[in-house]
Amino acid sequence: MKIEQLIVQYLYLNKQVTLQGIGTFKLDPSVILPAENDKDKDFAMPENAFLFEYNLKAEEDGGLVKYIVDHTNKILPLASADLDSYVMLAKQFLNIGKPLVIEGLGTVQKKQQGYYEFIPGHFIYPKIDDIPKQAREKRDESVSFESESKPNNSRRNLLVGIIAVVIVLGGLGIYYMLMDKKASESDSATIYPSEAKADSTLVDTLSSSTTDTTLKVATPIVTTPPDQTDSNTFKIVLKNYASRELADKAFKRLSTYGHKLLVIKVDSFQYQLAIPFNSPLSDTLRAKDSLRKFFGGKPYVKL
Repeated sequence: MKIEQLIVQYLYLNKQVTLQGIGTFKLDPSVILPAENDKDKDFAMPENAFLFEYNLKAEEDGGLVKYIVDHTNKILPLASADLDSYVMLAKQFLNIGKPLVIEGLGTVQKKQQGYYEFIPGHFIYPKIDDIPKQAREKRDESVSFESESKPNNSRRNLLVGIIAVVIVLGGLGIYYMLMDKKASESDSATIYPSEAKADSTLVDTLSSSTTDTTLKVATPIVTTPPDQTDSNTFKIVLKNYASRELADKAFKRLSTYGHKLLVIKVDSFQYQLAIPFNSPLSDTLRAKDSLRKFFGGKPYVKL
């Protein structure tokens, strides 16, 4: 079953559904929808039954994700990733002037002023899939933005291109992380220039005085031989994630701020996003407190 069908079904049942980064769709609670086996097929949705609240800061709808899990037999992280992919692709099409058509709900299109406009559609009889969950998982869940009567190769090619770009960027990120780790474990003392332009707020927070050289930007960092660095190297874990996709997403977002980050795989269901430090262990408490003020959450030390 397609994601957009599950969105409409959830709206009909819950009277409200939110798509992250787009907004919230609401169905007037006073509207009574006919049952699927109702013989009266002349039902017409009342005018203004659907409402739309435009909100680019809207967050993921937890109830919708659970509904997708229940009707696709997928685990929660995969269901969340499917919904995120649908919304991301929808916004890409909206940004190039292509409307987002959700059958049974309506049409969303981007105005020249930059906001999203919603045009209500017509009611359709929702068909809850009664196929066993094991079989549902194999069904086609491709993203659709219009009622399709013919195959659309250009849309498929665009999706393939986006996936290829994500794979390439992920491969480059892993390559550079491995190179950085290899360089930090060099047997001889080597001088490396700072690799990333750190955020000035973080540097000011971590520096206890004008003479403290623990964290400096655009100045050489001296790496001592292995017998000394092993006792003076630690990591601060910023947050734990349930999947590699979520960890990579946070890695890409925070890396744009200029911080040097690592994604650490604990097991198949736990990944950590951390910042490495090449400083004395006595600095762990100060570094942890500074990162907590800067990033929030509950960062902790990992040796």
